[in-house]
Amino acid sequence: MNKITIQHVPFRPALTPKQNVQETQVKSFHEHFRQAQQELKISKHASERMQERNIEISEAEWQEVTDKVFEAREKGVKQPLVLMDQAALIVSAKNATVITAMDRYEAKSQLFTNIDGTIVL
Repeated sequence: MNKITIQHVPFRPALTPKQNVQETQVKSFHEHFRQAQQELKISKHASERMQERNIEISEAEWQEVTDKVFEAREKGVKQPLVLMDQAALIVSAKNATVITAMDRYEAKSQLFTNIDGTIVL
């Protein structure tokens, strides 16, 4: 007769703690990735103009500009004019980049073309 041997396989509980850590890491990566995509950049030209014109934007103001530009982009705006107390910015919402900047006094005498939205802060 043939001998049958039975091997015992130890019970291994579900790896929920590791899975939760893994899911958290994945979510964290996605949050960081999304946040990185929602950062507004400043073109070299705009950076030079801001320095020439002594335009300083606080971190809180910059965050508000960023949030509003991305909100406008979701609504289909491609190139908004952002009017702030101290500055006027032309932004490419598609590329998430500030194209140019001027102080508000200078902006009063300008004619803005090729914009399809305005954000007033």
